[in-house]
Amino acid sequence: MRIRIGHSPDPDDAFMYWALTTDLVDTRGHEFEQVLGDIETLNQWARAARLEVTALSLAAYPFVQEDYALLPHGASIGTGYGPIVVAREPLSQAELVRREIVVPGAMTTAFLALRLVLHDFRYRELPFDEIPTEIASGRAEVGLLIHEGQLTFEDYGLVKVLDLGEWWILETGLPLPLGVNVIRRDLGEDVLHDVSEVLREAIQCGLDHRAEALEYALQFGRGIDAAVADRFISMYVNELTQDYGDEGRKAVSELLRRGEGLGAFPAPVRLDWVA
Repeated sequence: MRIRIGHSPDPDDAFMYWALTTDLVDTRGHEFEQVLGDIETLNQWARAARLEVTALSLAAYPFVQEDYALLPHGASIGTGYGPIVVAREPLSQAELVRREIVVPGAMTTAFLALRLVLHDFRYRELPFDEIPTEIASGRAEVGLLIHEGQLTFEDYGLVKVLDLGEWWILETGLPLPLGVNVIRRDLGEDVLHDVSEVLREAIQCGLDHRAEALEYALQFGRGIDAAVADRFISMYVNELTQDYGDEGRKAVSELLRRGEGLGAFPAPVRLDWVA
């Protein structure tokens, strides 16, 4: 069976799926095709159940839960770090509420987390990779950064005014789950299990062959150097990527519970994990 895997063109996602481009993983008779899209595009595609497997913002999962189940691996989870709010000068939280904030998408987990902090604020959506330049140029005052922007914002002369991962761990004592991997339910139990095992092994294979996987991932780095890419991968391909464990699952549940409290989702959340 052909299994299309949607993921962002980012070093961490590419690192996880490097092994699928080799013969190091038993694909159990399935043909895997990687489909690239920015995270907000993948969120929208998932609402149409377009791909068999896809990366997804955790905040988007309640919108697609009828069609997709959560895979127990492949998540982007940060402990004490996460998306950041930046500006050209320091701002207090009270000042942030009065500013328009450029965000990478209203269905991203970063946006949901920012809502949990600020509640109501003015925002404008823009592709994530355009946000640093938008602020540095003066076309926007404040922006919410995801992906490698969390590490490269100072190159644009920007300052960090809020780290959502820091806020979350102080608030809950938990890591911040951002991106998740999901699989379409209509594939059937046998295929769900097989694909889950293949992808679990691919992640482990990347970690076991780090140098080769990193070299492959660099082509998705959007110009960042090897040191920054390595740091970024270390942040988001970790032990919680291999398996959420009790702590990771508790973090997922807590974030979505708080999102429900905001009225952010169209229906009650039903967490369903592939065994």
